Amino acid sequence: MQQSNTEEIRALEERIIALESRNLFQDDAIEQLNKELTIHQAQMVELKMQIQLVANRLKDAGNLSSAKEEVEPPPPHY
Repeated sequence: MQQSNTEEIRALEERIIALESRNLFQDDAIEQLNKELTIHQAQMVELKMQIQLVANRLKDAGNLSSAKEEVEPPPPHY
């Protein structure tokens, strides 16, 4: 009976050690993923700002070209 209890205790200790190891590994993986996510979020914010800037420039360029067409008189051969 004593031997059986000792084996059960060892088995439980091994399981606890295995669970603690998995927990540490998962904590490390979560930390790494969080860092990557933070980097990606910052990049997305930057890209959104750049897209907005390009969209504004295209809008302004379209407004300028249409304004020039309206002001410019037709060629003299008409």
